[in-house]
Amino acid sequence: MIRSYLTGQLIETAKGDRRPVAVMMSNDREAQPQYGINRAGVVYEAPVEGGMNRFLAFLEDYDSLERIGSVRSCRTYYIYFAKEFDAIYAHYGQSTFARPYLDYADNINGLEAIGTTAYYRSSDKKSPHNAYTSGQRLTEAIEKLGYSTAYDPAYAGHYLFARDGNDVSLEERPGVMEAAAAETGYLLNQAYFLYDEEDGLYHRYQYGDVHQGDEGPVTAKNVIVQFCQSGYYASTEYLAFNVHTSEFGYFLTGGKAIPVSWEKEGEYGPTRYYDLDHREIVLNQGQTWVCIISTRDYDKFRIMDKDGVQQGNES
Repeated sequence: MIRSYLTGQLIETAKGDRRPVAVMMSNDREAQPQYGINRAGVVYEAPVEGGMNRFLAFLEDYDSLERIGSVRSCRTYYIYFAKEFDAIYAHYGQSTFARPYLDYADNINGLEAIGTTAYYRSSDKKSPHNAYTSGQRLTEAIEKLGYSTAYDPAYAGHYLFARDGNDVSLEERPGVMEAAAAETGYLLNQAYFLYDEEDGLYHRYQYGDVHQGDEGPVTAKNVIVQFCQSGYYASTEYLAFNVHTSEFGYFLTGGKAIPVSWEKEGEYGPTRYYDLDHREIVLNQGQTWVCIISTRDYDKFRIMDKDGVQQGNES
C-alpha cells in the first residue's frame, strides 16, 4: 500500500505509483449523471463559454470502470490543472486557443487517430453528450501513445494531508468562520455545498437537486475556492482564466472555512494555498473539490452558517 497523491489515503501501490488520468467531463444538464466522478480523488470545476461549467476529474483507481464521462473538449486552463498533478489528460477535441498548449501535455484526444481506441459513443445520449471512455480503453490508449505511467521523478505531490486519525480542524486558524453551506454563484447550475455533520462531508447540489454521480451522491471532504482573474480570447466567447497570478480564495473542511491566498509554482507547477499567516493549508484525507471562480463574481459567492447567516465576504 502507498499514500495517494490525490487523497492522502492508502491505496494499492500499483495504482498510487502511476500517474492519474484527468478526464474532461461535461456538466450540461443533458449529460447527467457523470460516470466515474465518485471515484475521482480531485475534481476541478470551472466555467466555460455560455455560463456552463465543466469538470476535470482526476482518477487513479479507474481500471474496473466500464463507463467514464461523458467526455468533452479541452480549454486552455484545464491543461494547466492537469499538469499540476502530472496527469495524463483525456479530452474530446479542444478550442482553437487550447491547441498549442496540448503540445506540452500528455493527452488523449478524441479527435485524433487514438480516439477510436480511447472513446466510444453511447446510444442513450445525444451528441455531444454521449462520448465515453473506460478503464480498459484508457489503458490501451496510454500504451499505444507510449506515455509513461510513472510519475516524473521531480514530482513530489500537490497537497499536504493530515495524518491517519488526526483530522484537521480549522477552529484556531486565522479568519475562521462557520461553513455549513457554500453557494458558488455559478450561473447555470447554481451549485452549492451543504455540510453533513454525521459523515463529515460536503454534499454537492446543482440544478435544484442532489448532484448524483453514477455511484451515488457527489461529496467532498475538502472544498477549495480559487478566485482567478478572467477575460476572453480576442473578440470570442471563449473564457481565459489567469491561473498564474496569485489571488485569494477559501478553504472549507469539517464545517469551517478560512480565507486563503494561492500561489502557483512556475508555469506548470502545483498551486499552493496559504492561510492568513502564510502557512500552507493541510487537507483532510479524502476527495477534494476545487471551484474556479472569476474575481468578477466574488460577490456572488457566499459562505453561510447553520442559520443561513452569511459569513466572511459580506458585501
